[in-house]
Amino acid sequence: MTTTKQASATAARLYGNELKYVTEVIDSEFRSSKGSGMMRRLEEAFAERFDAKYAISFVNGTATMHAALEAYGIGPGDEVIVPPLTMSATTFAVLQANATPVFADVDADTFQISAESIAARITPKTRAIITVALYGMSPDMDAIMALAKQHNLFVIEDNAQCFLGKYKGKIVGTLGHCASFSFQSSKHLSSGEGGMIITDDIELAEKIRKVQSLGYAGVGATKAKITKKDIQDPYYSRHVTMGWNYRIPELCAAVALAQVENIEPLVQTRVDAAALFTNAAKGFDWFKPQFVGPEYVNTYWTWVARLDHTDITWHEFRDRFVELGGDGVYAAWKLTYLEPMFETMNLLGREDFISAENRAQYKPGLCPVAERIAPRLLQFKTNYWNLADAERQAEILRATLQSFEK
Repeated sequence: MTTTKQASATAARLYGNELKYVTEVIDSEFRSSKGSGMMRRLEEAFAERFDAKYAISFVNGTATMHAALEAYGIGPGDEVIVPPLTMSATTFAVLQANATPVFADVDADTFQISAESIAARITPKTRAIITVALYGMSPDMDAIMALAKQHNLFVIEDNAQCFLGKYKGKIVGTLGHCASFSFQSSKHLSSGEGGMIITDDIELAEKIRKVQSLGYAGVGATKAKITKKDIQDPYYSRHVTMGWNYRIPELCAAVALAQVENIEPLVQTRVDAAALFTNAAKGFDWFKPQFVGPEYVNTYWTWVARLDHTDITWHEFRDRFVELGGDGVYAAWKLTYLEPMFETMNLLGREDFISAENRAQYKPGLCPVAERIAPRLLQFKTNYWNLADAERQAEILRATLQSFEK
């Protein structure tokens, strides 16, 4: 396995067995009978690395959450609490299950979904909470899980941006009832597209697998495919429930498997880059990096700071950074409930399942903290496979900050 030091010196993120495993799949002509079986190998490796009993792979990290909601029996009339400050796919999964998204506010310093706001949003219709480990760091899961236990709520951890993060010594992803991960191109581990769910609940895993795999009778928590012997029987009843074709392609599974094998150095590369940015930002009270408490390990999908200078706009800061040689700055997402799709209720029929009372909430003022800070967040890349590039960007950040104090 490649070491962290080797990874930092490698100007690429694909330096392990990716090509070897892809070649195995091609040589197999996509027939598992020839011995490829990358999906099974990926799931076994992922479960082992994240200390989970069951891992189920998916075509992407949105299908994962949709499948979990469907497996738990969430549907029309049910409410699912989500954060508004994240990629909208978290909310899309709720809508795909024909349920109602309810938005809880975030903490102004950690940018994570607030347990206090979740508590205020719980109603008799609430069935689940989807937390997001935003930017690579967990929310306060003890407080959230206490609420879930009190109100009998299902908790999905959306960890698309967090691989190997820690919360009070535990791996992020082992804190809720199940956890979702993404292998999309920007994530810590990538196969272009793909996703994974982990859980220790065998009943939930069995149901998720059936949602993932067309409701096939012959699949289960650790069995991803039906056998040739089964399907060659003309009397075989294949589908015991409704399901989707959400399985990860073998080529993507091959690349993801190689990435899991190199997970530590791939994550550490981003952590090392983030440390450089953190150091560069010291001493500027009007530029607030994401707060990371002593009981948290942030794996920094991106390094983020809040611009608190009233005389500097987001665009002015971004433009100055670029002028000085910076690679650019990403903005935070527009809050999901402020997107045009909610203003017009253009939800492809899912609006029919949302009450007038819930619809009326999707407007400015719903999550005041998130509305205040989202337009002031600056997200800096951490995926620098050559640490010298990250050092240069951190120097440019420091120069940018200094330039506004002259």
